[in-house]
Amino acid sequence: MKLKSIFILILICGSCKKEVEIDKSTTLPFYNSEEFTPEWISPSDVKYKDIHTIAPFEFTNQNGEKITNKNFEGKIYIADFFFTTCPSICPILAKNMGAIQELYKEDIDIMLLSHSVMPWVDSVDKIKEYATEKKAIHNKWHLVTGDRDKIYNIARASYFADEDFKKTKDESEFIHTENFVLVDVKGRIRGVYNGTLSLDIRRLKRHIEILKKEKS
Repeated sequence: MKLKSIFILILICGSCKKEVEIDKSTTLPFYNSEEFTPEWISPSDVKYKDIHTIAPFEFTNQNGEKITNKNFEGKIYIADFFFTTCPSICPILAKNMGAIQELYKEDIDIMLLSHSVMPWVDSVDKIKEYATEKKAIHNKWHLVTGDRDKIYNIARASYFADEDFKKTKDESEFIHTENFVLVDVKGRIRGVYNGTLSLDIRRLKRHIEILKKEKS
């Protein structure tokens, strides 16, 4: 009788283990550190509640509106960092963000967030002009400015967006990153992409579709 009970218990435990197995081909990992090591964490895992999330923020968008985490609650969004006078990678980043906006312009669950890393130059009027030039859709693509220290801190501590800071730890260094960061409906990082590469943009679009299924 005891052996039979043990056998049943083993079967039950085995079934439970199968239920929490993650299909890595159809599920995106989480990114919890600046090393960007992918981690597949099941909701039943004790580590699930401690997954890294984007810290609370408050900035001002191209229309002079206050933008906070609340605007992105329950939304999938892509974040990046730019400045309006950037002559090199920023035009490419903006073009690719614009293409993503066009693809998802009718999807209210997909949003875009671009932070100016030169807020002492990029006033609201300046980013308004830039947003108009890039055809940013109101309440779809927020281009934000604000306090330099707050922008730089969230770039480094929340989005892990500054490669040079990881090496130097020099807070005075100017941030210039080509990263697009994919954030899920709970504010967790689910993917990082080179926003200047068409191959990575295609990968980002595939991953957005995966997240949309996860949300539903």
